[in-house]
Amino acid sequence: MRKSLMMAAVLLCAVLGGGAAAAQDARPEPLSAFPQSLLAIRTTAGKVINFKIWTADNPRREEQGLMFVHDMDEHAGMLFMFPGNQRPMMWMKNTYIALDLLFIDEHGQIDYIAAEATPLSLSIIQSPKPSLAVLELKGGASECARHQSGRFRSAFQFP
Repeated sequence: MRKSLMMAAVLLCAVLGGGAAAAQDARPEPLSAFPQSLLAIRTTAGKVINFKIWTADNPRREEQGLMFVHDMDEHAGMLFMFPGNQRPMMWMKNTYIALDLLFIDEHGQIDYIAAEATPLSLSIIQSPKPSLAVLELKGGASECARHQSGRFRSAFQFP
């Protein structure tokens, strides 16, 4: 009996200790650790708006995105790439600022804009068409690209 209690206590400590390690791994990664680059949107009127972006380049960063960010420059954003041109599903879980989500097709066209997405909402945000990428900007920053007037360009190549 005593051996069983001791074994149970050891097992409980291992489980609780493992939970603490998992909780430490769940801490958000600082955005400064994400890859950074410049991206430009050129409108049909020829105006070019430059953005400093972070790229969510792995599943953990894709899951985190702009969660836990409390303020952001209007010329900053987060880029998510979706090889295979799919219909990505986005949400605003743990996202404290309104965001504009620009869904970009395989030709670099801004195909759909979900403007001023509600902070902390668990509602799914999705383009009606397949997208190769989604660019998240501070709410209101996409005004330059409204009504599909923008063209997406960047220094990197689509896969």
